[in-house]
Amino acid sequence: KKQAEKAVHQKKEQSKTKCRKARRRHINLVAEFNRRQRKNIWLETHIWHAKRFHMVKKWGYCLGNSPTEKCYRACYRAMTKHCLLQDLSYYCCLELTGKENELLKQLARICSIDTGLTFQEACYLSGRFEGSLNLYRADRYPEDMLGPVTFIWKPREGSEHRQLWIWVHPAVKQDILKELKAIFQCPEPEEICITEPVTISIQEEKQMEVVMSPGKKRKKEDKEGEKAVPVKKIIGDGTRDPFQPYSWISQTTGITISDRSMEILRYRLIGPLSHSVLTETLKAASVQTV
Repeated sequence: KKQAEKAVHQKKEQSKTKCRKARRRHINLVAEFNRRQRKNIWLETHIWHAKRFHMVKKWGYCLGNSPTEKCYRACYRAMTKHCLLQDLSYYCCLELTGKENELLKQLARICSIDTGLTFQEACYLSGRFEGSLNLYRADRYPEDMLGPVTFIWKPREGSEHRQLWIWVHPAVKQDILKELKAIFQCPEPEEICITEPVTISIQEEKQMEVVMSPGKKRKKEDKEGEKAVPVKKIIGDGTRDPFQPYSWISQTTGITISDRSMEILRYRLIGPLSHSVLTETLKAASVQTV
């Protein structure tokens, strides 16, 4: 009797960890990846980088820092003779929408022609070229520099209503966004995310649980079982909380500021064959006018 009781106590409890086949199912992978992105957002190329790079957590993102293999010569060879692609999607995109005159009038307060070409140059206004400059606090040049940015105008469509995209580093995004809202008088949020991230997180917890029954296949608690729809990606980026507003509108100037971070991806191609790669990759769409 003592030996039997001893054996019962020493018997290990059955492990609740799912087998590798269950963990590798698509729906389980999506739920696990979403859970791991709650604190640090992944870029769309994260899986590729995670297998080949040492990853670091910076500015609310999980980024590839240095390669695990000695591929510096290969990268240098690609830059000098072929084409090298970099993922810069962690850069934040701020979209300004409104009348062109009003946009140029207020943007002139946070930059200076003494540092180079500004937003109002004809080559940039046409939308054919991307510009770069340094931003300062309103009417404070040459003091109180905010940081460098790049920008591009959407080509004209025959009206005064224009769109401007400004790309900023995530480290200075909040300061520049605060200054833009101040000069354009945009204190009122237009769109706010409230409930969707919460419901998504609850669904993730439910879909991670598995019911174990002897002699039967594993089934999820969801009524649809294997046909359950994968969990959506959490809304928001590494520099903005999902509960914060992402669009502001001014009642006086009519300007709308929108935070398009992680909505517009950005890649950089370096090398003599970059243009050839883009030509073979992108195809012109057929535009039909009524």
